[in-house]
Amino acid sequence: MTTDEPPAYDAVVLAGGAARRLGGVDKPGLRVGGRALLDRVLAACAGAGSTVVVADPRPTARPVTWAREEPHGGGPLPALAAGLRHVTAEHAVVLSADLPFLGAPTVGRLLSALAAGDADGVLLSDADGRDQPLVAAYRTAALRRALAALAPGRPDPPELSGLPLRRLTGALRLDRVPDALASFDCDTWEDIATARARIREHGHVLDEWISAAKDELGIDLDVDTKVLLDLARDAAHGVARPAAPLTTFLVGYAAAHAGGGPEAVAEAARKAVDLAARWAAENAEPGTAPDSSPDA
Repeated sequence: MTTDEPPAYDAVVLAGGAARRLGGVDKPGLRVGGRALLDRVLAACAGAGSTVVVADPRPTARPVTWAREEPHGGGPLPALAAGLRHVTAEHAVVLSADLPFLGAPTVGRLLSALAAGDADGVLLSDADGRDQPLVAAYRTAALRRALAALAPGRPDPPELSGLPLRRLTGALRLDRVPDALASFDCDTWEDIATARARIREHGHVLDEWISAAKDELGIDLDVDTKVLLDLARDAAHGVARPAAPLTTFLVGYAAAHAGGGPEAVAEAARKAVDLAARWAAENAEPGTAPDSSPDA
């Protein structure tokens, strides 16, 4: 592992809350940008060695381990204790299931900051400077010690039920990373509407659509979208407008046939761009009649 790489980690996602301010709906299942909030969070921690979701099982975009706190609805501390029983890594990323703008780079920043210092955990702070302990990376041993101190001698202590998270975080040495966007969570219908509106803004909509499409199609592939957009533009302008979607489809098919991967996509796109350029250049050349002289 180089110094630039975040350390290995497991993830614990707390997804069993009552969502009272949303009228008790299934908050983790609410969709933002076509994807369930829970699936968006799972994508952000896809680099985890194992991921534990504390909630009743449901279909998810990738496999996870399911756990449940006792008693059900006992709050974040029993849920965290239930999730930690499945964690084996030295570092644990702890997340709520309602973070529409959390991404893998932010998870990496938290882990790198934790590894670089001596704190028990590193958490995000929101736009108002408030701590967000459910968007954080912790040293697993420190979490276990703090939980055990709240309820000594009990492996699944009912004493944790109903206790606020600050009882735990107050016993830990924590560093903070400010990030107003990644720490944005959806507690109200207004928050949901804000999140849905933002991902449709011009600067975000393509990335959001591509992420949603990859999840839906079961594709885990990062490609240079600019190359594909340039290809679509060249095919549309140099050939005909319907050539743009058809050509990009053929590029994807060719890349899959060649074994897949970003390199295969880039090579197929390069060939198609060259073809579109030749096609356009040929159409731009002045026409000449074939030479019909006897010496031809």
